[in-house]
Amino acid sequence: MPPTPDAAQAPSVGPDRGRADACPGALRLHPAEDGHLARLRIPGGQLTHRQLLAVADAADALGDGEAEITSRGNLQLRGLAGHCAADLAERLRTAGLLPSDTHERVRNIVASPLAGLDGRGTGGSRILQWVRELDEALCAAPWAAALSGKFLFALDDGRGDVAALDADVTLIAVDGGRALLRTGRARRATAVDAPVPAALDAARRFLALAGGRAWHPREIQHELPEGDVPLPPFAGERPALGVLPGGPSGGSSGGLPGGLSVGLRFGRATGDQWRLLADALGAHAPHPARLTPWRGVVLPGADPALLPRLADAGLRTAPGGPWEGVTACTGLPGCGKSLADVRAQAARAVADAPAEGLPVHWSGCARRCGHPVGRWVDVLATAAGHRVTVDGTVRDTEENDTAEAVAEARNAQWRRTE
Repeated sequence: MPPTPDAAQAPSVGPDRGRADACPGALRLHPAEDGHLARLRIPGGQLTHRQLLAVADAADALGDGEAEITSRGNLQLRGLAGHCAADLAERLRTAGLLPSDTHERVRNIVASPLAGLDGRGTGGSRILQWVRELDEALCAAPWAAALSGKFLFALDDGRGDVAALDADVTLIAVDGGRALLRTGRARRATAVDAPVPAALDAARRFLALAGGRAWHPREIQHELPEGDVPLPPFAGERPALGVLPGGPSGGSSGGLPGGLSVGLRFGRATGDQWRLLADALGAHAPHPARLTPWRGVVLPGADPALLPRLADAGLRTAPGGPWEGVTACTGLPGCGKSLADVRAQAARAVADAPAEGLPVHWSGCARRCGHPVGRWVDVLATAAGHRVTVDGTVRDTEENDTAEAVAEARNAQWRRTE
């Protein structure tokens, strides 16, 4: 399903193919209005206790004291000094977060966050193995360094969560250790026996076809071969916040660990909050934490008794509520292209006119960075206030009226008018 805003109301601001890929990384810092930005690729969103602490320490020592989860389950540090690049790189290497200097920006791999934890899906622990194998294969392939920093792999355990993200290359686990391989937004997939090599081959074919003309398969979708297996609509269901029940695994590997699922407002957490998450995971945890592309954190095996402590620290620990599905780009003061401090505006809207329903994304400019996929309410800052769009219906509002308009749109109370 395409994004909610109509093309006429959401003008194209695609990347300039005449320049090099400028996507930031851990070694390539990006200058922003609030200092430099580093983007750390976290394959499968997996972070050990030690790595969680390393991120918290780096945020406090080098940045603005916070680290944020991106819509691809990666991490960003903001407010960095330009001269801290070497210090940051050394911290990341020591923590095992920088295995390759040449390929660090192309390790974009999202995976089903609950794979092997709750008994759903058909992939189970195979997904975690695929993450490791694909990351190692990417870093070992010299040609892969030419992939865009935006190129995304998704490894879905069969439940249709990350498959709904329309990644550039998607593997969907099926029975027998096999997978369905999907490129871009294709409606059909190809059954493959060796999933990781097949995903890597698909990325290499994309590079060959693109010839420097494109960064995403959807831009050359008509040139890519489509499989013969029809794909159903994907649910895109995100992990519910709160306690994740464990139970029997149905195999010989023991019980499922269950755990906790928590959310971060706007995907951001302070160094102390990240340390609290590390403590909840445990120093000797057999499973790493998992960052989700919905800006949450899954803590496999964590004690449910810790949930009140996490809530007291400002983390979201229960499903529903007015903050459910609320996202925003960086906005002012961090982004010079933004027309407004959209995160502050979104927070005020939640307080003034709380609502549940459709996801809503606040954008400071027409690029709409970090917006969700599927059906969503688009709130775009304008010189006079905001433009709120849902299902093709557009309403221009002054800032004082935006909260009420967003609440109505989230509840799908608007109707298309001709």
